[in-house]
Amino acid sequence: MSSAPSPRTRIRRIPENADYAPSTLYAILDSHYLCHLAFHDERGPHCLPMAYWRIDDALYIHGSNGSRLMKHLAGGAPVSIAVSHLDGLVLARSAFNHSMNYRSAVIYGQFERIEGEEAKAAALDAFMDHLAPGRNAEIRRGSPQELGATIVLKISLAEAACKIRSGGAEDDEKDLHIAAWTGVLPLTMTRGEPQADADCTQPLPAYAQDWSVK
Repeated sequence: MSSAPSPRTRIRRIPENADYAPSTLYAILDSHYLCHLAFHDERGPHCLPMAYWRIDDALYIHGSNGSRLMKHLAGGAPVSIAVSHLDGLVLARSAFNHSMNYRSAVIYGQFERIEGEEAKAAALDAFMDHLAPGRNAEIRRGSPQELGATIVLKISLAEAACKIRSGGAEDDEKDLHIAAWTGVLPLTMTRGEPQADADCTQPLPAYAQDWSVK
């Protein structure tokens, strides 16, 4: 998809870095766990970090049914959600040509509530699969009481846009004579070795073995 799905998702600043393809959006979302969710209520604007996961063409979050935030979002409040990966610092010959390499996504819309204990349980199973594929077979699933105390919300990914920058410095021709080092200082989120709790006697499962080699 080469065009923005809505006027507010059209990227105007450096539009050549825009990407509106669902496959790009899904790749950015699926490789992360934390989003920043912005909304407005009677107390003013807010931007909060939230755990999330994706099922098909929707993004999901969960929280306590006693949460003022979750009740507000379940009521149809308009929101904006951002997910970003910082891949490197780009150093140029001019201070104003320094940049960053990144992959980012912004989503607009309204959440809807997942109704029914079976549907909520299935959505939360998918969350566990996002965190550690295969772990659902080992652990106790949520009890009726726990599910009843939890709100699960989803938002369509239909109104979203991605912006990506990669590569080195883009110096102006007039600055090419400046004797300064130019290039990229890469940044990566690394996976460490699994750390078992002191009272854990179980062998390392496959998803934990694979954790640090991905």
